[in-house]
Amino acid sequence: MAGQNALSEGISLYNSGKYSASLSFFLSLPEDNSVDDIELAYYIGLCYSKLKRYDDALLYLEQVVTASGEIKQNEKQAERLLQCRYLLAVIYCLSGRKKLAEFELGKLLETGYKPSSVYASLAYIAWEQGNSEQSLSYYAKALSEDSENPTALNGMGYVLAEQEKDLTQALGYCKKALDKEPESAACLDSLGWVYFKMGLYSESRKYLEKALQRDASNHTIAEHLSLAQRVEE
Repeated sequence: MAGQNALSEGISLYNSGKYSASLSFFLSLPEDNSVDDIELAYYIGLCYSKLKRYDDALLYLEQVVTASGEIKQNEKQAERLLQCRYLLAVIYCLSGRKKLAEFELGKLLETGYKPSSVYASLAYIAWEQGNSEQSLSYYAKALSEDSENPTALNGMGYVLAEQEKDLTQALGYCKKALDKEPESAACLDSLGWVYFKMGLYSESRKYLEKALQRDASNHTIAEHLSLAQRVEE
């Protein structure tokens, strides 16, 4: 209980979305604090993940996963382990370590943890590896588990558009994803790209411009917008 009380301020900052302040709090705790090291590593790893400092996040999240084999876990600790495995898989995927990501995702599927999100992540990996059919298969599995999963909806729509298989269906998926995540640069980009594939270039550019405003450093969105602009010239 004393350890949890020592962390309460940092947890409150984290839950309020103040990730930098939360991280500063956790890192500033004295070495002789009463907090469990793995508990602290868990929260520091979460903060680094939210701040997209992925290499730093890996150091702490891997500590949590590694330590899990050394202690008998209660229900709360087991849930955190699965959460950390999922975050590791996402970070591995984003940093190009696809095999490590697949390993962690496979472990999660064995436990039944968030199958829709896990299948959506596997679909993304398959797409990145150039296997569009496998990607569509995984997205279908994700949507069979949760038909409202915005990541799976958006991914399915984008891959269908890229393959030009069923643009009307792709449009439906992407619109539904954007309804659920209206501020998502990825969803805005996907919808804009579907409109581009449909030849609706003005509509395409409108969504792609919004997407780039939200994620100005994204090269894929910038390329999509450039193509839409050139076609309209």
